Amino acid sequence: MSRTVFTSMGTVISLLTPGPPPAAQVLAAVEREFHDRDRRFSLYRADSEVSALARGELQLTAVSPEFRSTLHRATGWEDATHGSFRTRSPNGVLDLSGLVKAEAMEAAGNRLLTAGAGHWLLNAGGDVLVSGRNGTMAWTVGIVDPLDRTALITSVQLGEPWPALATSGVAERGEHIWGPPGHADFLQVSVLGPDIVTADVLATAIMAGGRRALEASVSGGNIDALCITRDDQLLITPRLRAQVTAPSGSWNAGAGRRSVPEAS
Repeated sequence: MSRTVFTSMGTVISLLTPGPPPAAQVLAAVEREFHDRDRRFSLYRADSEVSALARGELQLTAVSPEFRSTLHRATGWEDATHGSFRTRSPNGVLDLSGLVKAEAMEAAGNRLLTAGAGHWLLNAGGDVLVSGRNGTMAWTVGIVDPLDRTALITSVQLGEPWPALATSGVAERGEHIWGPPGHADFLQVSVLGPDIVTADVLATAIMAGGRRALEASVSGGNIDALCITRDDQLLITPRLRAQVTAPSGSWNAGAGRRSVPEAS
């Protein structure tokens, strides 16, 4: 197993491959997908386009084509989720961070596939995108318990039809997700989807929009979700329930701690 690690966007990013790592130029291109977006969209960088917009030094009509493309995609998701996924913070500042990391993962994955790398796992701050298999086995990843970061809720296998897993929650960064008032139903939401952008956006949207957003998101049938409510119950879509495994020390530890109703 080969492992390549770097930092970008304020998080750790790792690439696992069952055999030798991709060529150095491919790894450099993967890193560039993250660093370029960080330079363009980070509100923590004074030299980014989004920071210049926030200061009024740059107008939307003058942003780069790459910025315009991401903004268009984000507003499309805002419309599709009826505002559960948002492109502006409560103070009105344009903030596309809910999409940018997933776009970087998507682009990095395409770089790997174009270079002929067919078997890999890309992890960016707990969001995961895979291709192929881990040797003879499917890629298996754990979902961390938000109330005990040393324990897993469960593990899931990634691949077709769901190669992507994204998790959104309050355990590590606190209450950082904005949404409609009165809909903060969940401590953590994990979404398995057909691509990392869909999984990441909908994990954020469900966190922000609560049970109503969960029902709307899963009704189309193209995702599965595992949600932990603020009263410490577990909601799992039926198809996902059929394949999850509970490792030792996870939700069954502490008998009666969780009830496990289904998410419709």
